[in-house]
Amino acid sequence: MTPFIIALADDLPEPVAPGWQLITGTLVAIALLVVLITVVKLNPFLALILGALVVGVIAGENLLDVLDSFSGGFGDTAAGVGVLIALGAIFAKLLAESGGADQVVDTIVGRASPRALPWAMALVGAVIGLPMFFEIGLVLLMPVIYLVARRAQMSVITIGIPALAGLSAMHGFVPPHPGPVTAIDLVGADLGVTLGLGLLVAVPTVIVAGPLFGALAGRWVQVEAPSTFGDGDREPVPAERRPSFGTTIGTILLPVVLMLAKSVADIVIDDPEDTVQQVFDVVGEPFVALLIGVLVALVTFGIRVGMSRDTLSGTVTASLPPIAGILLIVAAGGGFKQVLVDSGVGTLLADWARDANVSVLLLAWVLAVLIRLATGSATIATITASSLVIDLVSGMSTSEVSLVVLAIGAGSVFFSHVNDAGFWLVNQYFGLTVGQTIKTWSLMETVLSVSGLGFVLLVSLVV
Repeated sequence: MTPFIIALADDLPEPVAPGWQLITGTLVAIALLVVLITVVKLNPFLALILGALVVGVIAGENLLDVLDSFSGGFGDTAAGVGVLIALGAIFAKLLAESGGADQVVDTIVGRASPRALPWAMALVGAVIGLPMFFEIGLVLLMPVIYLVARRAQMSVITIGIPALAGLSAMHGFVPPHPGPVTAIDLVGADLGVTLGLGLLVAVPTVIVAGPLFGALAGRWVQVEAPSTFGDGDREPVPAERRPSFGTTIGTILLPVVLMLAKSVADIVIDDPEDTVQQVFDVVGEPFVALLIGVLVALVTFGIRVGMSRDTLSGTVTASLPPIAGILLIVAAGGGFKQVLVDSGVGTLLADWARDANVSVLLLAWVLAVLIRLATGSATIATITASSLVIDLVSGMSTSEVSLVVLAIGAGSVFFSHVNDAGFWLVNQYFGLTVGQTIKTWSLMETVLSVSGLGFVLLVSLVV
C-alpha cells in the first residue's frame, strides 16, 4: 500500500458550482485570511468566519446553507478537539507548578557530559514538549538553557536550538497538541496510530534539526547567555518539593501508553467482542486517556507534593483561560473546513490530484507550507491544509491517513519568520537580531519541516 494512490469514494459532495468558481472562491478566501491576519491584524477566529462566508458567496451558495455548514463544523470540532486541548492544558499546568518539569530537566542535563549536552537538551525539549504547548515549554526551558550555556561556556544557540527542535517537533507531529489533534479530527485519522507514527518520525527529525543543525548554527551565531532567567517571575521549584523523576516520566507517558495500547490491541486481538479489546478501546480513547492522565497528575503533581485543595483547584482553574483563544480558533477552523467540504472543492482537488498522479503526502505538505509562510500560524496552516485534502484521503488505509496528518504537521512548521509570534519569542529570549534569528531559529524550523517530510516519505514505503 502507498499513499501516492488516490481512491475517490462514492459519497463525496458534488461541487455546488463550476470548478473555476470554486477554486477562485477558495483562493480568495485563503488570500483574505492572509491579509486579515498579517496586515489588518484581525484575530484568526474572526478571519476564519469571514473566509468561510467568502467561499460560500463566490460559490453562489445560499448564505443560510453556508452558515449551517459553518455552525455544524464549529460544533463538531469543538466537541472533538476542544476537550483534548483543555485536558492537555490542565496536565501541563500541573507539571509546571509541581516542579515536575524542573525535575526532568535537572535529572537529564545533570547526567550529561559537556559534549552530550546538546543531545540532552533535545531530549529535555521533546519530553517537556510532549504534553506542553510550545510557548509554555519555551518559558519553562529558557532558565535552563541560560544556565547550561553559561556553565558549559557554550553558545546559547548550540544549547538552545536542540531544545527548541524537541519542543517544535512535538508541537507539530504529536497529539494532544492542537495542530495534530485538529488534523486528525478533520481527516478522520486514528489518533493512536498517528501518535505512534508521529513519535517514530519525530525522533530522527529532532536529531537532524536539533543537535546536528544546532552545532552548525552555534558556529554561525555566537551569543552568550543573558545573566538573567528572562522569564521575570518564575523561579525553579525547590528540589524537596518536586515529584521524583520516575513519577514525573511515568505520569507524562501514561496517556501516551494508553492510546498506543488501544492501537496495539486493535491490531493484535482484532475482535470487537473481546473483553480485553473493549477495555483497551475505552481507556485508550483520547478523551479517556487524557482524563486518566489528568486525574493521576492531580495526585502525583498535586497531592503528593503537598498542594492544598485550594492551591490545586487554583492551578487547574488558571490553566484554562489562556487556551480560550486557541479553542475558538480551532473550532472556527472546523467551521471553515466544513464550508469547503460542502462546497465540493475537495472533490475537484481530489480529481485533479488523481489525474496528475501527485503524491498526496507532498501535496499536503506544500499546502501547509504555503499557508504557514503566508499567515505565520502553524494552526491555521494545519486547519486549512487538512480541509483541502479531506477528499483526497478517501479510500486510504488507517496508517496512510495518519502519514498525511504528519506531512501536514511537517509543513506547518516551515520557516518561521516575522509574521510568527514564535519568531519574536525566540528573538527576545535569546537576545538575537532579526538576521540572527533567521539564521538560527527560522532555518532550524525549515530543517525540521523538510527532514520531517523526508522521514514521513520513508515510513510510507513500509506501512
